[in-house]
Amino acid sequence: MTALIELLTLCKASKVIAPSISYSEYIPLDLSISNQEINQLETAKDYGAFIQKHLDNSKGKIAFGGYQEIRNLYKRSTVFNAKNSEERNIHIGLDLWINESASVHAALDGRIHSLQNNTALGDYGPTIIIEHTIQNQTFHTLYGHLSEESLTGKQIGDTVSQGEQIGNLGLPPINGDYAPHLHFQIIIDMENKFGDYLGVCSTKTLDYYSKNCPDPNIILKISNSHFTNI
Repeated sequence: MTALIELLTLCKASKVIAPSISYSEYIPLDLSISNQEINQLETAKDYGAFIQKHLDNSKGKIAFGGYQEIRNLYKRSTVFNAKNSEERNIHIGLDLWINESASVHAALDGRIHSLQNNTALGDYGPTIIIEHTIQNQTFHTLYGHLSEESLTGKQIGDTVSQGEQIGNLGLPPINGDYAPHLHFQIIIDMENKFGDYLGVCSTKTLDYYSKNCPDPNIILKISNSHFTNI
């Protein structure tokens, strides 16, 4: 994995949503359990209004964040709170929040690994997973909370180019019933899963998923404090 991380760190930054929006208009967003402002939020509309206020106050257009953030917003869904299992509340992707059906683009050259509409409350909704290979290192990127139309006309094995539009953001309730956003995640081993992969893990499994799902900012490079070639 170290070799792959080094390769991705050296790659040119890639925008996966609304590429005309400058990184200077990206604003960090805290949706962790430590943020007291969101304790009373319940619905997608509530979160949408909160995020839009945050963007307006910060003069931003896209709110980003959430990698390994511990969140309460999954408590409403049995997807993350199944009986006889540890609660999953640690987010292992990076979210890009924008209150519109913005365009979604492939992070790198690759081929469609799988696609599926994950329809449960709180799940991804329409999802596309792309397989990439760089210098014999294979990994995947997941794009969750898309529109239903994003899945139309696509087939497993279709090639995609870096920056190519692969769909649009979905709106609630189609997108799992969230405020509109893209869940973007790196996955090294898909573990034979199809059209879906855990985007939220438990405390006990965090060590494994930290390795199998490294920080997506390695590709996006939203913050230039840790990455080169911005």
